[in-house]
Amino acid sequence: MTQETKVKTPQSRRKFLAGSAAAGGAAITGFPMIAKAQTVSLRFQSTWPAKDIFHEYANDFAKKVNDMAGGRLKIEVLPAGSVVKAFDLLDAVSKGTLDGGHGVVAYWYGKQQALALWGSGPAWGMDANMVLAWHNYGGGKQLLDEIYKGLNLDVQSFVYGPMPTQPFGWFKKPVTKVEDLKGVKFRTVGLAVDIYNDMGAAVNPLPGAEIVSALDRGLLDAAEFNNASSDRNLGFPDVAKNCMLQSFHQASEQFEILFNKTKYAALAPELKSIIDYAVQASSADMSWKAIDRYSTDYAEMKAKQGVKFFKTPDAILRAQLASWDKVTAKKEAENPVFKKVNASMKAFAQRACAWQNDTLVDYKMAYNHSFKAKKA
Repeated sequence: MTQETKVKTPQSRRKFLAGSAAAGGAAITGFPMIAKAQTVSLRFQSTWPAKDIFHEYANDFAKKVNDMAGGRLKIEVLPAGSVVKAFDLLDAVSKGTLDGGHGVVAYWYGKQQALALWGSGPAWGMDANMVLAWHNYGGGKQLLDEIYKGLNLDVQSFVYGPMPTQPFGWFKKPVTKVEDLKGVKFRTVGLAVDIYNDMGAAVNPLPGAEIVSALDRGLLDAAEFNNASSDRNLGFPDVAKNCMLQSFHQASEQFEILFNKTKYAALAPELKSIIDYAVQASSADMSWKAIDRYSTDYAEMKAKQGVKFFKTPDAILRAQLASWDKVTAKKEAENPVFKKVNASMKAFAQRACAWQNDTLVDYKMAYNHSFKAKKA
């Protein structure tokens, strides 16, 4: 090997390596870059106070979505009043002021009275889970979407979370007859407003967070909200000691999760699937948690806070049904949408309730057999 060769070889090698690196770089840039997907952040608000178990349910749904989305989607839930008032949530979501929200369909009663049928009344004998069956498999979802579209609301709705039968109300003294309601300043929402008005009460449909203070200041004489845990956390036992259980005014209500429809439509298909399945999982989880927490708070209010619970007399329950018949007949005559929704519910209930009523055993019989003292 000559000296000339010895000198040139390292230079040639360097040129070759440099050329290879350049070629390699070109080859690398020839492949598509795999970028980490950005997180889509959505700001929600509930219609519930931060301390209410309902707000907890809203956070439970958000956590399920966030966990399953693996960082691609994150929902943050604020309590009622953080951005808008509770009853302004629907408009705020539609306009994009909020990306979504958590509430109940009956809260939008003022926009279209048919919406109250998703939460008010005896639902033709269906419990809340059966109303969800009608919603998902009997045409209810399509009707709700149709109503929102007709109101020019840019929202995507998911109805979930079957609620147990709500109490008739909290009173300063027990209610024993329909006449006891005459002139009583009462709080409820949805078509229940019409039921209690027909029975003689003077109704004020306040949001949940405002009820107890109104009772304390004498602006209300009595009120209902929803369940033992919510009622206890909101402070009902501090302002009233008598709770009347069992009622047809809101016997079959559910929750609603709202998305701004434009923002929802922009999500990737797999994120939409995660939301769909998170709704279903949250519906089951909510119903299980409710049994545990409501029964605990029910027992503790009796044992520790001196609350007395009474069964609403059958005469009052029958009066509720009679009032409901009058209210719905009037609404159907005035409102074709109301009539259409109510007819759909009725057709489903006639079939489904016949099956359920014939099929389900009397669980109270088994409970009494196990826990009630046996007579000699």
